[in-house]
Amino acid sequence: MTDFNRNKPYNSLPFLPPKVTLETTIVLRKTIDASRALAQLNGMLTNLPNPTLFLDTIHLQEAKASSEIENIITTNDDLYKSLVADKKFDNPATKEVISYKEALWNGLQLIEKRPFITTNLCVEIVQSIKKNTAGIRTTPRTALKNAKGETIYTPPTGESVIREKLANLEAFINGEDSIDPLIKMAIMHYQFEAIHPFSDGNGRTGRILLLLCLKLEKLLDTPAIYLSEYIIKNKVDYYTKLREVTENEDWEAWIIYMLEMVEFTANKGLQRLKVVTNLMEQMATEIKETLPKVYTKELVEILFRLPYSKRQFLIDAKLGTPKTVGNYLNDLEEAGFLISEKVGKEKLYLNHRLMTVLEAF
Repeated sequence: MTDFNRNKPYNSLPFLPPKVTLETTIVLRKTIDASRALAQLNGMLTNLPNPTLFLDTIHLQEAKASSEIENIITTNDDLYKSLVADKKFDNPATKEVISYKEALWNGLQLIEKRPFITTNLCVEIVQSIKKNTAGIRTTPRTALKNAKGETIYTPPTGESVIREKLANLEAFINGEDSIDPLIKMAIMHYQFEAIHPFSDGNGRTGRILLLLCLKLEKLLDTPAIYLSEYIIKNKVDYYTKLREVTENEDWEAWIIYMLEMVEFTANKGLQRLKVVTNLMEQMATEIKETLPKVYTKELVEILFRLPYSKRQFLIDAKLGTPKTVGNYLNDLEEAGFLISEKVGKEKLYLNHRLMTVLEAF
């Protein structure tokens, strides 16, 4: 048992690594399953002609799911439109989700330059999510409450205490040891959420760190996976198991939950990827047969990068003059491949079959 009291700041949150056996038989078995699922997904991504093609869509879906956990709700349609359209959408939820996606991209670029997870990186990510200059939490007596308004956890308080906990977390993540990287990732996620270093955005920052970990540990060359969806569907379990670590040092159940999340999400990602790539091949063949003068491989890729496209995308890809590419899109619409919609002053074209697939997952 820990000396945890939910109504008092948990300044005695233990430093890492945990002083319990982590690699139990059941944990090791689950680690093998999760690693195998990730390897299969990674293999398929690596074999794609253009592995970055679906990243925008996948990262947007992750952003949507992660924001949903914080009760920031938007629709796929609003989201994809707002990313493509020049017209600015005023929906605050849509803006927040797009900020999350930008924060994820930003994080990926930062670890390319400096392959470490650090306190500064966490600060940059939360600032990118919140679009402000937020730093380490200095507000005293921050408490996390449940729906009934009862305090369920009071994180450490005092900037120096929080920074000390983060420095220990940083040393643990980046240090050399024999702990399996997926187990380490699970421990890191618990500790970051328990430290709760920011006034807002901790959950979203913590979930971005999971994706950065997979990339840093070379478990996924392209982090084309969205873990937040699993947390939404198993939200009660997620919070219960976090609390069990805090109150009873039950690391095993928490690590198993995280490994099951990775395995489930990787398998689902693989399935989704297969369906989308099959659809892309099928549509490419149909466009080639129906509109041979319009078809190019580059055009089909543009139609699958995001569900909505517009004339400017084709112009930027040097597929023709504004008039020519406009004719291409009209022909594709007449043949039933796209559906157009006026948004502000421009016309967007929806790949409705791709949207149907994304909605189905």
